[in-house]
Amino acid sequence: MLTLVLGSFLIAGIAPFLVPRLGERVGWIFALLPAGIAAWLFGQLGTVAGGGVVERRVAWVPQLGVEAAFRLDGLSLTFALMITVIGTAVMIYAGGYLRGDRQLPRFYLLLLAFMAAMLGVVVADDLISLFVFWELTSLTSYFLIGYKHEKEESRAGALQGLLITGSGGLAMLAGFLLLGADVGTFRISAMLADPAVVQASPVYLPALLLIALGAFTKSAQFPFHVWLPNAMAAPTPVSSYLHSATMVKAGVYLLARLAPAMGGTAVWFWLLTGVGTATLLAAGTLALLQRDAKRLLAYSTLIALGALVVMVGVGGPLGAEAMLAFMVAHALYKAPLFMVAGNLDHEAGSRDVTVLSGLGRAMPISWAVALVAAISAAGLPPMLGFVGKELAYETLLPHPWALTALVAASAVMVPIVVLVAWRPFAGREPRAPKTAHEAPLSMWIGPAVLATLGLGFGLAP
Repeated sequence: MLTLVLGSFLIAGIAPFLVPRLGERVGWIFALLPAGIAAWLFGQLGTVAGGGVVERRVAWVPQLGVEAAFRLDGLSLTFALMITVIGTAVMIYAGGYLRGDRQLPRFYLLLLAFMAAMLGVVVADDLISLFVFWELTSLTSYFLIGYKHEKEESRAGALQGLLITGSGGLAMLAGFLLLGADVGTFRISAMLADPAVVQASPVYLPALLLIALGAFTKSAQFPFHVWLPNAMAAPTPVSSYLHSATMVKAGVYLLARLAPAMGGTAVWFWLLTGVGTATLLAAGTLALLQRDAKRLLAYSTLIALGALVVMVGVGGPLGAEAMLAFMVAHALYKAPLFMVAGNLDHEAGSRDVTVLSGLGRAMPISWAVALVAAISAAGLPPMLGFVGKELAYETLLPHPWALTALVAASAVMVPIVVLVAWRPFAGREPRAPKTAHEAPLSMWIGPAVLATLGLGFGLAP
């Protein structure tokens, strides 16, 4: 694991020198890195499914008890597979979407570094190591959102995202230091092994509030949700990777990781379920005011993030199962929908769903991908989205107020997916700012595979 994470940073560092030499194959070549890591991770499934873990520890600052410790268990393996499988699709997609862009070397440097940092977050078994990788995701996200830095909206969106997530990260660090100093270790697995010590600590409440603040800002929970829609100024490959499947779920991962040690208390339950419910209600209310396909999808992502936090707050075996199923389902339909929105912008000249129609004949593959992903997003069978939604409802049955909020927010998903996956394509007469045609192979193969996985896991959940 140490080699994979640090090796990914090394390849990111030399990416600017490789991009000019790889030409139009650049996306396919760089996709080999996350694909190779995913293959290694799949090889660990047997060990982890049998209850084992894969660990690696290296002394970093022994005088302070800080280690570069890595641990792969069921939770981290699920997130790592999501990061690498979707990363493979995004690397290929980016090569087609940004073909000919003069800043492509910088883009792949940042995207690969972000992927390495996200892997570090989910496999870190030391709070200080986790914080370092956490902040690296914020920094690389800042540069990726502001990739088109000549545009004011890109600079503003990047700065807002950095200030909110960076400030939350500093609060989180304070919580880590309080907790680690009091319980005598920064090792996450050691804390999980003895939750009574953590919850009996006099610093439990302030540490929980500070750590939750970091998680809420990263996962765009209310009232910190404003940065995510504004981050849609980023290129579509960034939105489909960071803002649907990886970075925005880092906060959910942190809460889920610490739940066995810090969860189960009244303050944990009400803090997470209250903030998560407020998030999904606010996002559901604001979503239908949007016309831009990416902003529509951003608000629907906020609905999902709020639901995930609620499920972590409820906890228990069913809550954990529902959260993971819902999270994987969301990644497998939201990343393809973002990429289809990018295809519309790239090939038809707009993402405004009110000015596009009749593009189904010109872009039949993109439409087919959009429809399959949309069925999962709407929570309909036989997709994995249906399984995740039903598990979420079952989890919240004992809490009618949260269940009602989730049902209402889920209902909003239907018009959202109609606006994104149906309206631009349906109709006989094509209407778009420019003559549309199907996107190249590199821009539809990745989303097609991800949407198909959503169908496959729905049929065999």
